[in-house]
Amino acid sequence: GAIGGGTAAGYFPSIGPRQALYGTSAAIKQAYFTYKFTDKLSFTVGQFGTHIGYEVIDAPVNFHYSLSNLFNNGPFYHIGGKLNYAFSDKLGLMLGVVNNWDALTDWKKSKSLIGQLFISPVDGWNIYLNAIGGANDDGYKIPYSSVEPAGSFSPSYTRMLFDLTTGYQITDAFYLGLNAAYGMYSFSSAVPVIKDGSTATTLPWYGVAIYPNYKFSDMFSVGIRYEYFNDENFVRYFNGVNNSITLTTPITLADGHLIIKPEYRFDSGSRKILGSSVDYYEKSDGTATSTQQTLGLAFIYKY
Repeated sequence: GAIGGGTAAGYFPSIGPRQALYGTSAAIKQAYFTYKFTDKLSFTVGQFGTHIGYEVIDAPVNFHYSLSNLFNNGPFYHIGGKLNYAFSDKLGLMLGVVNNWDALTDWKKSKSLIGQLFISPVDGWNIYLNAIGGANDDGYKIPYSSVEPAGSFSPSYTRMLFDLTTGYQITDAFYLGLNAAYGMYSFSSAVPVIKDGSTATTLPWYGVAIYPNYKFSDMFSVGIRYEYFNDENFVRYFNGVNNSITLTTPITLADGHLIIKPEYRFDSGSRKILGSSVDYYEKSDGTATSTQQTLGLAFIYKY
């Protein structure tokens, strides 16, 4: 069919924050300017990857190829400005104002505040305490129930996310990382909770993931990611509770330019709808199942 609006079907979204995702700007992950006032103080403005989370938007940097639920359910990038101050090489602080979560355009007046505290207690151990929060910064109805019309909007709310990201290089070969996050929507009036049919004014989501990996040589490494993720309140994208284990064995070739990542992932998930448990995944015949196994092989060339 004729190409229009970025798709063969000619679809172009009418909702402001979605429109930019169908233009050229969607291909630009980061485009920002940084000015250093002093050796310790700098200012950054533009579009930049989020400070939230252990994993990042650039695939070659992540040890695992598949992404964690913590990363998938947090922000990916921001547009705005931030100040960074390095008290020393062991302590730093970042504060900023952005166009909420993943907003390529300034489509509404509300903004989100961001912050990060960096601490390095000893050589090889980095700790990042991250936060982002704003009022009415999402624009979409989050909780829902069978009695509400599709697409109706929620009461006014604030959305907060607190994140801990840390990693310790225990030996030259053995590295251990951890990511924990707790987010919440706080509404001005009670909203329905789909998991049990009750109502509430605050609905959280949260999770934790650990990342041990071992480097046998410059060419071969092995890493495991275990993650628990809870979105039983149906406020993010997963809409359930999930445990996952991911095994990845990166093979680095061509002087570090080519990375081959064989990967095995096991997920176990379920959800509750009005008090009844429902399996999260689906078999090939369409019936529900509580587990999913995935085999993957990624080829990444960086230059």
